[in-house]
Amino acid sequence: MAETQEETIELVDELAQLLEERRWNQARETVADLPEQDIAELLLELEKAQRIFLFKLLPRGQANEVFAYLSPEHQDTLLQDMTDDETREVLAGLTPDDRTALFQELPAPATQRLMELLPLGERRRAQQLLGYPEESVGRLMTPEYISVRPDWTIEQSLTHIRAQKERGETVNVIHVTDNQGRLQDVLSIRRFILAEPDDTVDSLMDHHYISISAFEDREKAVELVQHYDLSALPVMDSEGVLLGIVTLDDVMDVAEAEATEDFHKLGSVGGTGTISLREAKPIRLYQRRVGWLVMLVFVNIFSGMAIATFEETIEAVMALLFFLPLIIASGGNAGTQSATLMVRAMATGDVRSSDWLRLWGKELGVALALGITMGIAVWALGVWRGGLDVGYVVAIAMLCIVLMGSMFGMLLPIILEKLKMDPATASAPLVTTVADVVGILIYFSIATAFLSLPEVG
Repeated sequence: MAETQEETIELVDELAQLLEERRWNQARETVADLPEQDIAELLLELEKAQRIFLFKLLPRGQANEVFAYLSPEHQDTLLQDMTDDETREVLAGLTPDDRTALFQELPAPATQRLMELLPLGERRRAQQLLGYPEESVGRLMTPEYISVRPDWTIEQSLTHIRAQKERGETVNVIHVTDNQGRLQDVLSIRRFILAEPDDTVDSLMDHHYISISAFEDREKAVELVQHYDLSALPVMDSEGVLLGIVTLDDVMDVAEAEATEDFHKLGSVGGTGTISLREAKPIRLYQRRVGWLVMLVFVNIFSGMAIATFEETIEAVMALLFFLPLIIASGGNAGTQSATLMVRAMATGDVRSSDWLRLWGKELGVALALGITMGIAVWALGVWRGGLDVGYVVAIAMLCIVLMGSMFGMLLPIILEKLKMDPATASAPLVTTVADVVGILIYFSIATAFLSLPEVG
């Protein structure tokens, strides 16, 4: 791919001109030596008609690889402008897991139409993978792997591996299965290469391997691959039969998708899944964002009600209003920091909800230190603006509100997980809004009590 943005733009313009002038051979030669991932990115920069022309110019093998790197949305757009024979060729070139990823993103009628273009065997395999729960490992795995038998010699095994090289999605690891397909071990290809030809596979085995159920959540696969540094994770049924494998590239895609989804939830961008900001239509972005914003409008009404409750306090010491935005925002910011750290730690498996008491004590100490530091910082401002008493009020209020925001932000994700809800729902706007309402009550209650002002209400 071009090294700079300017070079990328020049390459896109060159391709567009070649396609516009119908100089097909030159357009094909321009991208012939580029990696498939980069060609996929170039396709997205072209106009729709040019995108389709360029894709159809690619050699079959290269086109299949490029297609696999496109999002399901763009894959569907390309398929809609192809003949049945062209579509059949593209689908045949996809690995089963990539094909499943495409099918599960399409509307049911479109999926059914594409299913009918597959050979009977491939159609049954696709239906089997789509039969697993939506977020399960079964939807993520590919049934294309290489396996050998324990009683085979190394020479027999290597001959079999060479013969099956087109079938397996990865040959970094070789799976050992018995005659019933039950997994016995997982061995690196390096051990086969270094072993003596007459040795048996059984002599290499130690029966120590990591596997996962096809019905397990796909996030568990990400956790296992990251923790054990695996290049492929075997997927088994309840009887130990090897059904397929989850490869590293699929795990990376899941990790990116899950992280994006958590960021969207933390920002109160509703819905599930991921969206492309560049490609998404304005109406879709509106739908994803409007729900939480409307809800938070009504929640913020309580902030106004809380302020109205302390009208007499505010009338007595108008200087208090000067510090209201500063102190309230600090509580929300502290809560957002705590919630973000906790949600991410829970998502990566770094902490569990059972750790709440130890984490609560740690966060309490950190929050106290932060509150005292920020309280000292605003004390001088309070003295300057409203005198010594106001300085004490804003300092104490800052301490209490930062402490409250931090503890609330830390505990909310844990509470949500206990309630079987996604901890990422503890979004920044939600934490900030709650901290605002409670912070107003704390601030003016301290002011009323400390300054001996008239009682509220």
